[in-house]
Amino acid sequence: QLYRDARECLTLLSQRLGSQKFFFGDSPASLDAFVFSRLAPLLKAKLPNGKLQQHLKSLQNLCNYCTSILSLYFPWDGGEPQSSTPRAASANGSEVEEDPHKRRNQLLSVLVGLVAMLGYAFLSGIISIQRGGTGPAGRQPITLEEEEEEE
Repeated sequence: QLYRDARECLTLLSQRLGSQKFFFGDSPASLDAFVFSRLAPLLKAKLPNGKLQQHLKSLQNLCNYCTSILSLYFPWDGGEPQSSTPRAASANGSEVEEDPHKRRNQLLSVLVGLVAMLGYAFLSGIISIQRGGTGPAGRQPITLEEEEEEE
């Protein structure tokens, strides 16, 4: 019953759309957004049971409707895969980044962040470096505890 109702709904949507670009003429309305949000996954997703998907694919005007909206509002996702996509399939079928400098850029980002944090710590006085041995004029460096005792 559920499949029959869904098939009937798709058929009615197809009849209502007819040969128009959108449901209410040449510009999209909220109904177009709603209908597209339901049709696009049904059209594009791999489903375990493809009965409803096959029926949708048989309604050419609804397929064109989805393709038109995808290419108009989602050009990077709507049509054929672009040749400028940064991913390529490797021999084992998984996707691999083509950017040969990705690892280097990540490492440089971490190093710059580390240097910035250490620089801030030194400049703000959170960290200080004292030289070993005697200080100027033969004096030993005074530690915080000795400084408190002198006061």
